[in-house]
Amino acid sequence: MSNISQILITAASSDYELLDSGDGEKLERFGKIVLSRPDPQALWEKKLSTSEWKKSDGNFTRGEKEGSWSLKKNVLAKWQISFGDLKFWIKPTAFKHTGLFPEQLPNWEWLRKLISSVALVGATDSPDLSEAKRRENSSRRESAQHGDIEVLNLFGYTGGATLACAQAGAKVVHIDSSKSAVAWARENAEISGLKDAPIRWIVEDARVFVEREIKRERKYDGIIMDPPAFGHGPTNELWKVEEHFLSLMEDCKKLLKNKPSFFLVNGYSAGYSAIAYANNLLELKNKYGGEIEMGELVIQESGTKGQESQDKETNKEGTQARLLPAGIFARWSTK
Repeated sequence: MSNISQILITAASSDYELLDSGDGEKLERFGKIVLSRPDPQALWEKKLSTSEWKKSDGNFTRGEKEGSWSLKKNVLAKWQISFGDLKFWIKPTAFKHTGLFPEQLPNWEWLRKLISSVALVGATDSPDLSEAKRRENSSRRESAQHGDIEVLNLFGYTGGATLACAQAGAKVVHIDSSKSAVAWARENAEISGLKDAPIRWIVEDARVFVEREIKRERKYDGIIMDPPAFGHGPTNELWKVEEHFLSLMEDCKKLLKNKPSFFLVNGYSAGYSAIAYANNLLELKNKYGGEIEMGELVIQESGTKGQESQDKETNKEGTQARLLPAGIFARWSTK
C-alpha cells in the first residue's frame, strides 16, 4: 500500500520544552516548572549533568502499584500553561502524567487544517474539478457554514484534540471513562475560551457509547481514537487493545457519514507498529479515496543548554537534535 510514512515532531515552545532525556527518564519544562519523570523510550545517555537534573522542581518515583511525586514548595497542585494555541491545567498525577501530551500538537494542527480547509469549509473550487466533486464540496461547505461538522473523540482524556476541533468550528462529542479526566478537559476548555463551544462531555465506556450511537443511527464527519493498551470503563468494563480494538474500529466505521472527512488513530504503549493501525484505515481509502498517513510522534530536545531549535532537525549550534519517541499514529483523510 502506498501510504505516507512520517515522523511528526513537536519542538520547544514558550511554555513547554523537553530539556533532556536519557537513562529511562525525561526532563521537561511546563511553564516555569521543571519536572523529571520516567520514560522507557529514553534508551541513551543524558546530556545534562546530574546537578542540572537535581535542580528540577519535581521528580516522579515509581512504586509497586502507583508512583509518587516529590515536589518543591514552589510547585502548586495545578498551574496553567499555553500550548498549541490552547491553555491547559498541568497537574502531576499518581500515574506520572501531567495532563498534557505535547507530541499530539502536529495532530491538532492537522485536525484544525482539515476542519477549516477547502475539503470541509471550502474556498473556491479548482477549475478542473469534476461536477460530482463540485457538488460534494458544495454540500460540505453548506454543512460547515451551519456548524454541522461533527467529530467523535474517543478516549479523549484532558481534551487537547477536542479543543482543537472545537476551536476550528466543529461540534465535538468527547468520550472518556474517567469522570475526573472529563472534568479536567472541561476546565481546559474554560481557560481556553471554549466554555460555550458545542462540545458534549460524556463519561462513558467507549465501546458501550459507540454501540448505542449505532442503534441511534448517529453519524459523524470525523472520528478520533486514542486507545490505551489496557483500561477500565466507568462501571469496570474491561479494555484490552489486543482483544477489543478491531471490533471498536469496525463499529466506528458504521458511525461515519456517507462522505466522511477523516479518521485518526493514536497509539502509545501497546507495542504495535503504525502500519498495524494504518491497515485498518485501508477500507476507508478504498471506499472514499483520499490518503493515509502514518508514523511516529516524537518530541525534540531543546539542546544541552536549553536552547530552542532553529528548525525541526537541528539546534542553534547546528548539531543534530535528539528525538524522544512518544507514540505512533495513523490517519486517513479525503484531503
